[in-house]
Amino acid sequence: MTTRILFPVDFSQGYQQALKLAVSLARDHRGELLLLHIEEPPMAYGGGEFYYGPAEPNREHLQRMLDEIVVDDPNIPVRRYVGMGSPGSEIVKFAADHRVSNIVMPTHGRTGLRRLLMGSVAEEVVRKAHCPVITIKCTTAAAEAATQKEECSNV
Repeated sequence: MTTRILFPVDFSQGYQQALKLAVSLARDHRGELLLLHIEEPPMAYGGGEFYYGPAEPNREHLQRMLDEIVVDDPNIPVRRYVGMGSPGSEIVKFAADHRVSNIVMPTHGRTGLRRLLMGSVAEEVVRKAHCPVITIKCTTAAAEAATQKEECSNV
């Protein structure tokens, strides 16, 4: 049976640290790497027949972003997928449907109110996945700066 390593990508700063581990596991087990991005559907504001939410995500654009992720080993087969839905649930479902051996995913280490409001995708995946899940906290200066900027812009 082929070893399949699933790497969920949210395109946040610093995900490359976790990607390196996913690539290493795929290389060591002579397996394949599955890159997955789950886009949450837009939420409408207000009611009635008018839609006040953000525009519908562009699947082609998201697919191009996934295609631009470079895996530094040409011997590792890489497949890329884009899906829609609740990220935690969809990652778990995808892993089961594709008989994934391991999931390697970056975490942001959110705490407090931010975690309460946004939840933790990694925590949901760890609790519900049928296979081992390796989480890597992204700690690069760029990731921390982006998180601080995002937190400040939401105040």
